[in-house]
Amino acid sequence: MIGERRPGVAEEVGSGSLRVRRVLAPNPSALTERGTNSYILGAGAVAVIDPGPDDPRHLAALLAALAPGERVAAIVVTHAHRDHSGLAPALAAATGAPVHAAGRAAEGRRPEMEALAASGLAGGGEGLDHGFAPDLRLGDGAVLEGDGWRLEAVATPGHLPTHLCLDAGEVLFSGDHVMGWATTVVSPPDGDMGAYMASLDRLRGRRAARFLPGHGPEIADPAARLAWLAAHRRAREAAILAALGPRPLTAGEIAARVYTDIDPALLPAAERNVLAHLIDLAGRGLAATPDPPGIAARYRRA
Repeated sequence: MIGERRPGVAEEVGSGSLRVRRVLAPNPSALTERGTNSYILGAGAVAVIDPGPDDPRHLAALLAALAPGERVAAIVVTHAHRDHSGLAPALAAATGAPVHAAGRAAEGRRPEMEALAASGLAGGGEGLDHGFAPDLRLGDGAVLEGDGWRLEAVATPGHLPTHLCLDAGEVLFSGDHVMGWATTVVSPPDGDMGAYMASLDRLRGRRAARFLPGHGPEIADPAARLAWLAAHRRAREAAILAALGPRPLTAGEIAARVYTDIDPALLPAAERNVLAHLIDLAGRGLAATPDPPGIAARYRRA
């Protein structure tokens, strides 16, 4: 069910025998919609998925959402952006539960992205949580189980190299990889467009009837949303290729031409998306740049 999603209020969003409570964090922004969705999975020994930003109000709301006698058995983080992982240390200290994730924020970059990072390009989007370190690492296919719940980790790099989706059978927790309210920011050097598209394809084979994302309302038709996101990215790619010519252009110049349908405040994020597309196109031999790696690099059609 889709409720009002008011900050601090626990809403039941599970289905069948699977109990899921959603608690919205009080961190609205242009990149987080109304805020980060934290989820409490199960009953009795529960899992908290994406504890959210480091905010004492949200910590209090998550603890208040627990029924008498319930305990947090596991804290699971889809990825180490501060709006998802920031509260993990405080929640772990309050509950004694271990923190599970695929890895640290900047791990797993491809060599091309490491070169970008070495050039001084910092991550964009919601901000990397450089201090984040899981107690236990979840590899692709790893399984966590508790009272009335089972989670399978699905590696979905793209938004971050260590991004995970979490398959609970009836529902899939899609983090920032698949959202219903907006497309995902893919911001180099941590965002990787080629990996993002491959991860979309990976999720097509999942049987969950609904996706519960890190921001925005639930996704009632995952197959349609996945198809739309893939088509949208292909259309953006085609528009970027059409904008390229013999005179090299920067990602910012291309974004201003291609992203004419968004709030101007989102143009910096759009510039990062364009850069991610350009890096992917260059890797496939469709674009080229005479410049060193960086946001100021100019690209032309190959």
